Amino acid sequence: MLIGAVADDITGATDLCLMLTRAGLRTLQVMGVPAAGAVLPDADAVVIALKSRTIPADQAVALSVAAAQVLIAGGAGQVLFKYCSTFDSTDAGNIGPVTAALMALMAVDLTIACPAFPANGRTVYQGHLFVGDRLLSDSPMKDHPLTPMRDADLVRVLGRQTSLRVGLLPLATLRAGGARAAFDRARAAGQRILIADAVSDDDLMALGAACADTALVTGGSGIAMGLAQNFAAAGRVTPGALPRRMQAPVGRSVVLAGSCSAATLGQIAEARRAGMPVLALDVAAIAEGTQTAAEVADWAVAQTGPLPPVICSSVAPAALAAVQGLLGQAASGELVEQTLACIACLLQAKGFSRFVIAGGETSGAVVAALGVSTLAIGPEIDTGVPWTRCVDGPDVALALKSGNFGASDFFVRAWSLLDAAP
Repeated sequence: MLIGAVADDITGATDLCLMLTRAGLRTLQVMGVPAAGAVLPDADAVVIALKSRTIPADQAVALSVAAAQVLIAGGAGQVLFKYCSTFDSTDAGNIGPVTAALMALMAVDLTIACPAFPANGRTVYQGHLFVGDRLLSDSPMKDHPLTPMRDADLVRVLGRQTSLRVGLLPLATLRAGGARAAFDRARAAGQRILIADAVSDDDLMALGAACADTALVTGGSGIAMGLAQNFAAAGRVTPGALPRRMQAPVGRSVVLAGSCSAATLGQIAEARRAGMPVLALDVAAIAEGTQTAAEVADWAVAQTGPLPPVICSSVAPAALAAVQGLLGQAASGELVEQTLACIACLLQAKGFSRFVIAGGETSGAVVAALGVSTLAIGPEIDTGVPWTRCVDGPDVALALKSGNFGASDFFVRAWSLLDAAP
């Protein structure tokens, strides 16, 4: 195994798998920490997808360390800790504590942190994270229900999460070819983690080359491009192309959207304009028992038109705040996730086999409920979002979409890449 990765959520893991597959690595996504004694699948890269982004930091650390231990035992030559390109976390964790724990596990004295993903508008300059042309703190991420990001200075953000000293690898130094020398200066200065600037794919390639001998790397999926190129340059993999289409299992299609991001809200609006039937969950009614998962599933089954139905809990920030005020932030999120997971299981039993899932937490809940453990990567729908197909357990096709990813017509267009089963 060339690369073993620990991803802090399901959609982020799929995004990373896509990047590695595109670079020529035979890549599989494994859901959760494999059981003791389990043998990892044979692949150039294995990405273990956790649901650890928003759980308490000590639990995230325990899961991440356990996953890394499995990967190391499986022969991983390099370990990547993957988190969101918007650095989703709070001052209580989880990126800093997990990074520190993995460094201790692997006896690593220095690593980098680079969430940049220029193709999706995430760039880092002078240690500040931008979403498009806005600082992270001025983007819609400032109102994220679980990880509101109100500081764009990642040196500051990460410094509040860990006692390890955090420094900066500036863009000018990277572009001048001085990354490795900067690593040595950081070690001498007692710095343990460097926020790495990157505003283009070329920067990520240069950063990856500088990290060729770095046992542990942390960042978004973009950093995988540079890491993968090292193996291609050494002749250990052959860069290839993703399939343009994927054969889908027999069955019906549905969209389940739990994200409240601006991108997902826009995708729901576009789905309505395109004529897709849309049912919005009433979270308060679910809590009271006046709207049930069974009723919602029956509604989806009854939608027999040419376009798949959309079931969503996605609401604008003001409405979300009202729901959270009524039920509590954690309780309302858990209720939505488990309801959508239950709906997915009911629909799978009624012949639905093709699912578009929006939102990392929702994707994690649905995948766990369906009993999916390993995914193969298919064609790319939009940047960072491929179709996948379960290679064990239920025969389902899944598009696991980060809430922030995808063009406005994602829900309408995703199905065009699927071929009917013969």
